[in-house]
Amino acid sequence: MRRLLFVANGHGETAIAARIAAELERRTTAPLGLDLFPLVGTGAGAAPLGVVGPRCPMPSGGLVAMGNLRAFSRDLRAGFATLLARQLGFLWSRHARYDVVLAIGDAYALALAFAARARTVFVGTAKSVYVAPYGPFERILLRRAELAFVRDEPTAQRLRAQHVDARAPGNVIVDLVDDAAPLGPGRWLGILPGSREDAYADGVRLARVVRALAGLVPDLCAAFSIAPTLEAERFARALAGDGWSIDAGGGARPFEARADGARLTGWSGPFGALLGASVAVLGQAGTANEQAAALGVPVIALGAEGAREDWYRMRQRRLLGDALAIVPPDPQRAAAAIAALLADDALLERMRAAGPARMGGRGGAEAIAKAVLELV
Repeated sequence: MRRLLFVANGHGETAIAARIAAELERRTTAPLGLDLFPLVGTGAGAAPLGVVGPRCPMPSGGLVAMGNLRAFSRDLRAGFATLLARQLGFLWSRHARYDVVLAIGDAYALALAFAARARTVFVGTAKSVYVAPYGPFERILLRRAELAFVRDEPTAQRLRAQHVDARAPGNVIVDLVDDAAPLGPGRWLGILPGSREDAYADGVRLARVVRALAGLVPDLCAAFSIAPTLEAERFARALAGDGWSIDAGGGARPFEARADGARLTGWSGPFGALLGASVAVLGQAGTANEQAAALGVPVIALGAEGAREDWYRMRQRRLLGDALAIVPPDPQRAAAAIAALLADDALLERMRAAGPARMGGRGGAEAIAKAVLELV
């Protein structure tokens, strides 16, 4: 049996690893041992992968890039150094078990993957010439990988000009959204609070905007996306604490929330169903915002408090270009801006076109799985 290890550096990266693993199983009848080593989080949503290795959630949720020293210092106080030593020890001790290691994420994931001393494949999810090209040290690491896949063709072209054999056969983020019937009739606004611990607080902030929006766009329904890594009950409690009336639901709709004429439907069903029904999404998410843009759904995000834009939203704005609109964080001002955007058909059409152009098309998971099977 061939054994493959996915080293994933984030929640979205875990979903990408699982999607590639499913494609590997679909394309071969040979027995494969497929494991996931999550460097961030606990590996929720990893099926069909088996989760291995030491893991512990960190306060930053893995968002420590671009000089975010405050987040990194919180991780250090929470035991990051000890966790890193344990993770390296696991990779060194298990090197004989795996034929191929796939690093899903950034150069940090790739550097740790090399510790397993196996044939290594890189699937880059973070860097792009649109927002932050790969630097000199990162390119050295990419040259050591037997295969290197990046998220878009302009980034691959830049790397090839810099003597890195990079490929961009399709963006796996797009492959994560399965086709599904829309969640119901009506004009829906998708609400995407994210998949990390701070999604509970962000969910309340987004719900306040929905509340303010009800008086401006009364025919708009709101679907509140609940990621597999999070708890519907905890979202419901947070909304109840902010003045929403909560009715228990069932199945893919775990709750209904009402306040001041606004209605918010909790949704834990297929993400494609939510996106298929949405005229736009209001999201503080990472991967989910990108998935929406890739499918031509306009993306709206709340700006940071104060004059300075937070680094993560700045990165996403550069990545998604005209597919993303950033509105003020104040609920009333945000609602006014969203109502104006939804009434502007020309702007909505530009946003719909910009997302797929920036994100690329489907087929990445299939192409990567095929190349990995040829390698093993």
